[in-house]
Amino acid sequence: MRWWDIDPVLALERDLFPEDAWSRGMFWSELAHSRGPEANRRYVVAETADGTIVGYAGLASSGELADVQTIAVARDHQGTGLGSRLLTELLRAAGAFECAEVMLECRVDNVRAQKLYERFGFEAIGFRRGYYQPGNVDALVMRLTDPSTSVNGVQGTEIHG
Repeated sequence: MRWWDIDPVLALERDLFPEDAWSRGMFWSELAHSRGPEANRRYVVAETADGTIVGYAGLASSGELADVQTIAVARDHQGTGLGSRLLTELLRAAGAFECAEVMLECRVDNVRAQKLYERFGFEAIGFRRGYYQPGNVDALVMRLTDPSTSVNGVQGTEIHG
């Protein structure tokens, strides 16, 4: 993801997460930490052949721990394997950052996402009560140990960093 991707990413973000969408400033802040020798973030976008952004994902690392910050797939591309491709890219980044564990939070009512994470070896380790606002929806906390063993390849939409 680059600065010129922020506007189309924001449009997708607002469509998918209208009640708790990230702001432009949040994306700018994350991208500021994704380049240079001190980079500790990896953000990618998925584009169709005509350049339309249909997904994005981001990871933050600190020491041996990485955290999946976001994964989003356009509604008309859900169920196509794009979420798997995005997660694969994040796990590759975690390996490049030499992280031993990857953490994430997932809405307890997002069963589709939970199944995706479980296929990659993530295990539920707890809950964060009322994590998603508004609505006071709990988050399932999941952890993957040794992300390098979970990276699998899925073909399809092009992913760009």
